[in-house]
Amino acid sequence: MTEDGYVGEERDRRLAKLDALRAAGTDPYPVRFDRTHTAAEIQEHWEHVEAGGETDDVVRVAGRLLLIRRQGKLTFATLRDGTASVQLFVSDAVVGAEVHQAFDELDLGDWVGVEGAVMRTKRGELSVKLRAFELLAKALRPLPSKWQGLTDVDTRFRMRYVDLIANDDARRVFAIRFSVIATIRRFLAERRYVEVETPVLHAQAGGGAARPFETYHHALEMPLSLRIALELHLKRLLVGGFERVFEIGRVFRNEGLSTRHNPEFTMLECYEAFADYTDMARLVEELVAECARAATGSTTVAAGDRELSLAPPWPRRPMLDLIQEHAGVAVHPSQPVGDLEAICDRLGVARQAGWGPGKLVLELYEKTVEPNLFGPVFVIDYPREVSPLARIHRADPALVERFEPVVLGRELGNAFSELNDPVDQRQRFEAQARLAAAGDEEAHGVDEDYLRALEYGLPPCGGLGIGVDRLVMLLAGVTTIREVLLFPHLRPEAGETGDEGGTG
Repeated sequence: MTEDGYVGEERDRRLAKLDALRAAGTDPYPVRFDRTHTAAEIQEHWEHVEAGGETDDVVRVAGRLLLIRRQGKLTFATLRDGTASVQLFVSDAVVGAEVHQAFDELDLGDWVGVEGAVMRTKRGELSVKLRAFELLAKALRPLPSKWQGLTDVDTRFRMRYVDLIANDDARRVFAIRFSVIATIRRFLAERRYVEVETPVLHAQAGGGAARPFETYHHALEMPLSLRIALELHLKRLLVGGFERVFEIGRVFRNEGLSTRHNPEFTMLECYEAFADYTDMARLVEELVAECARAATGSTTVAAGDRELSLAPPWPRRPMLDLIQEHAGVAVHPSQPVGDLEAICDRLGVARQAGWGPGKLVLELYEKTVEPNLFGPVFVIDYPREVSPLARIHRADPALVERFEPVVLGRELGNAFSELNDPVDQRQRFEAQARLAAAGDEEAHGVDEDYLRALEYGLPPCGGLGIGVDRLVMLLAGVTTIREVLLFPHLRPEAGETGDEGGTG
């Protein structure tokens, strides 16, 4: 939609109407409207009214006009609010020709408040027989065609406010998102988790492998980073005596855009004292199943031409076993780097010079196994090298107690038995610092304050992070993260300053 052509002409026409309304003493943008019912409440409370039936029950309802259809001395209109739609029935016999004409002068997209009695037409449509109406906000731009909607994908995401008006499926997706977030909060509260808030600005990025966004605090004269994870502050709270904490928060990673990546996204992270990664696995499968039931009414979701059951329990599969099963090779992080490099080359798995054995094993898994996992499945026991915050595996010191829940070839999250040994943690941080010094933009340095917290004693604990956006994608049956973000990042339009723009 541009200022050219039809849209520009229609906007001019509506501006002329606006001027005429003001000249006649009508405020096209009044302060408020007192309504008695929503459209959904009308549909629910008067569902018993039979076709052709009328009531003396007067309601006041407000919403946006999506359809106006004149038939002789009658007009039928569709009004939609944030809950549902309801038909308006306008008749000369009730409101008179002058008011009826004024109603017909309204445009699609206008917000109106109406008063009238509830009835059902002979064709069975529950309606409000209009007695009076008030223009609440004049729309100056036309809505997209009812049949074509917004056909350009970038326009849909850039102008989400229009997409939500025109696209029923967009509203469906976000209803699922809102249900998922509410369910997560309820589910964890019922299990005695406390919701907390931790800083968005960090003196040092940590808790994940990602390049951060950098900024500067002028009053404190210090550089800061937008957080890339919630983890390290939440574990500080366990040091302080909280035993079960969680946060649903935005995190920021200065990386490319893809169907699964946006520079800012929503994470759930939770931590539980005296638990380990087996407890976190049970929590994940129960939580995802509960979110599915709340948002869709079932633990089974569509996955292309197949059905996917999210009902617990989910299988637990060691990463090394999966590599042998899918790639036909037996690997282990204790193998010489040269042997693992040769395996990668033979299987066509790209690698970089300087990668250690754990990173090579992880790359083999991510390229030969993960895309082929239908799931849901917990991939467990990762190489120690690529898991600097996870506890060493109790049965194999080259591994850690870590899992990722994988569904439809992509991970939904990450979980550990958390590392609480401050000496081991310092060694892991120092190894990461060496990688950062060598040019790894996703590695980070030594967080001395976090190490100091560990030295006061972090109890044994399990921790979990779930990508809320990816969970919503799964339950909504969409394939791109931009579908589940109300305002995803996009390149600026020509002439924009970049306020809406992203980095990719």
